[in-house]
Amino acid sequence: MTTPDNTQTDPDENGARVYDLSAHRGVPALPAGPNRFTVRGDLTVDDALEGEVLTPEQSAEVDQRLAEQARAKAGAAYGAVARVVRTGVTHERTRSAGRVVVRNAGYTLVGSRARRAERRARRKHLDLEQAIKTLRLNAKGAEDFTVLAGLEAALETRRNGAAERGRERRIEILRWSGGVIVVLASGHVVLLGIAAVQAVIGAGSLTDRWHGIVDFWSTVVEASPVGGYWWAWAVAGVGTWAVRSNLAGRALGTLPVWAAPAETVPADGRNVVPDEGAVLAALRNLGGLPLLREAFKKGWGTTVTPTWIDVPHRDGKGWRMRLVLPAGVPVEEIVRRKTVFAHNLVRLPVEVWPSEPKDKPGVLDLWVADQGALSGPVEPWPLRHEGTTDFFKGVPGGFNIRGELVTARLFEVNYAVAGMMGSGKSTFVISLVAGAILDPLVDVDVFVLAENADYDPFEPRLRTLKTGASPETVKACLENLKALYMSLEERGKLLKANGERALTRKLAEKYPQMRPRVVVVDECQALFMDAEYGEEAANVAVLLQNAARKYGIVLVWATPEGSTAALPRKLMAVTAIKLCFAIGDQQSNDAVLGTGSYKAGISAVSLEPKTAEGPGDIGTAMTRGLMARPGLVRSCYLRKSEDVDEVTPVVERALALREAAGLTETLADAAPVVVDTLADIARVLAPAKRMRTTEVLQRLATLNPSYYTGWSLEDLSGYLTPLGAAPYKTGGYMQVGADRITEAITERDNTGDGDEDGE
Repeated sequence: MTTPDNTQTDPDENGARVYDLSAHRGVPALPAGPNRFTVRGDLTVDDALEGEVLTPEQSAEVDQRLAEQARAKAGAAYGAVARVVRTGVTHERTRSAGRVVVRNAGYTLVGSRARRAERRARRKHLDLEQAIKTLRLNAKGAEDFTVLAGLEAALETRRNGAAERGRERRIEILRWSGGVIVVLASGHVVLLGIAAVQAVIGAGSLTDRWHGIVDFWSTVVEASPVGGYWWAWAVAGVGTWAVRSNLAGRALGTLPVWAAPAETVPADGRNVVPDEGAVLAALRNLGGLPLLREAFKKGWGTTVTPTWIDVPHRDGKGWRMRLVLPAGVPVEEIVRRKTVFAHNLVRLPVEVWPSEPKDKPGVLDLWVADQGALSGPVEPWPLRHEGTTDFFKGVPGGFNIRGELVTARLFEVNYAVAGMMGSGKSTFVISLVAGAILDPLVDVDVFVLAENADYDPFEPRLRTLKTGASPETVKACLENLKALYMSLEERGKLLKANGERALTRKLAEKYPQMRPRVVVVDECQALFMDAEYGEEAANVAVLLQNAARKYGIVLVWATPEGSTAALPRKLMAVTAIKLCFAIGDQQSNDAVLGTGSYKAGISAVSLEPKTAEGPGDIGTAMTRGLMARPGLVRSCYLRKSEDVDEVTPVVERALALREAAGLTETLADAAPVVVDTLADIARVLAPAKRMRTTEVLQRLATLNPSYYTGWSLEDLSGYLTPLGAAPYKTGGYMQVGADRITEAITERDNTGDGDEDGE
């Protein structure tokens, strides 16, 4: 009889064999030998074993099937464990916890590197050393060498001072440590003395006191870093280091570079995340800089660690970093290769902005925008639905490339806005006007020297709106500028009379003629290039802009042409805030933003206007004077179309604010107040035949304070002398004669020449 391989056989005492089939039936095995009839488990002597005799092939098949079943059970168990592990690892809470750990580890690492770099820079005075090295390479004149000598002296003083401070600090530590030891030792000596006295009189034991002192110092040593609790000191030290480094890392940016989301790296190895390696690789692949190439050959960036003043970190909608460049590699050369540099960083030229800080020569201050960060829709204008403005505090002007709101000042500034057609320059001017009218005190004049309806929705709130390319519009604009210039005298007198250096809100509320004025001249090239009025207009504009700053008069010049003909050089020299939207070339860029701006990286040449293919960089401008540092600003956009009207509600709110303030008419609407100075003098003289000039001035100021307040003796004499009624001296005082005033009035009336002034 054939049995399966796993069946156990034992011979009995009579030579017979007992076959154990329990492996197939799941019953306990029968005992072998003479005890085979003994009860075991569930099997008794009356039980019968049922089985089947298998051939070797059948037995092998059964064994294989049983093995497969065992493997299937083990696989199912392993799968269940794997599913549990995978669920735990991929669960959102687990992933969130992992991100927290990774992020904080990254903060700690970045902060540690930054603190180490800061300590090294402070210890080695790298700022002065870099400035001295750069100046040694570029010094040309005697003044440069004088500055160089001063920097070298400052470096030597700093080094000596640092060494002296180090010595003083070490001496102070030794002094305090020695003092503590002396105090403790003295205390123990006193205690031992007391114990000795107690031991003599039998009140204590000197030995016990000595053992107590020994135990005290043993405890001190045990608790010290060299004792048994060294691990606690180590943990505290590492914890303190980690906390301080973590805080430093957080201050550098919202996310360490290496912990940023994984990005696809192109086949050429360029990474879209501008970390240290990406920036150095972009610099390495800039052509035409032999000294930079030589620095890389000598190991700069590999065996020679570059000096990062600020490692790459998140800054708004991009990344910012500051790197000390090798000797002989000025930042200007990097700026000149901005297009290639941006390409190496996988960016558009408009998304990369290298510059050199004024206080850190030789340092590349680099800001790299996120891909596409400057092409999405701009944030809405903050005052679309509610809010007012204050002329003296400024209005919302747009958003910088970091997404922060930029306030456009109005008081004591003027604007020049330039950009080719479709660049979006009108969006900025419109938002400026919309903000200005939300201050009820402000009067706004708009002259558009072309056929343009951009400002028509503002007309109900404007003091003046004239559009068109006709000579009449040009002349009206010029006359307005001349009238503003003539009004400066009156404004100045009122400032002087009220003891103010510049216009204040209180004065603007008190005197209607002192209200702030905003004058927009769009398409101003038609004014300055006009054959008949252009030269006069440029002269008047320069005179007005030179003098109007403190009187609350703001001039806004807008043109699609960036040239000295459209924006006279003298005018631009006294223009505080300049915005250049998409412009054609370097010369036009510098005509708007100032000579040398393009070379310094302050350029709008890389901006693209709106085209049929897309919006380009419409509404984005390079600015100078609008922010603390030159930079890009995306102007707000107030929509006005058949479907959406965001302008009219603003104008209606502005009219309501004006009415609530009791300013229902502008100076242009009110009838002009005519001042007849000769008649006023005759009135204050009557019935006297003559009067001292000082008393005449006092009476005139009482008669019409808004006009005569601030008049001086020179003003009075200058007015009367050309009319033949000059003051004369009699009785030791300058006097005004009534007969002379009467003769001057008679002569004026007979000849028809009026000397009347309109207020």
